[in-house]
Amino acid sequence: MTIPRFLVPVLRVVRSFYFLVGGAFVVWMVVFDANDVSKQFDIYRKYQDLLSEKQYYLDNIETVKSDRAELMSSPALLEKFAREKYLMKRPGEDLFIMVPEDAEGK
Repeated sequence: MTIPRFLVPVLRVVRSFYFLVGGAFVVWMVVFDANDVSKQFDIYRKYQDLLSEKQYYLDNIETVKSDRAELMSSPALLEKFAREKYLMKRPGEDLFIMVPEDAEGK
C-alpha cells in the first residue's frame, strides 16, 4: 500500500517530536490541568453571577440611601417606619399584629 503524495508532508509533521509534544501539552492543559476548560467555565459563570449581584446591591444601596434621607428628614416618618418595620411601640400601648389567613397555614 502506497501513501499518496499529498499526505507525505502531513505525516512528516504529525510524526515530528515538536508536534507530538505540543499536542500532549494541549491535551494536558485542556483535560488534566488544575485550571482546565471546565473549571475556567465554572469560574467565568461565577464571575457573571457576582457581577449581577454587584449590580443588584448597587441599585439597592441607592434605594436605601433615598429611604434614609427621607426618614431622617421627618420624625413622623421615622416613627412610622420604626413601628411598621421593627414593631416598636410607645410605653403603655398595646400592639396587635394582623396575620393574613393564607399565611397561617404555611
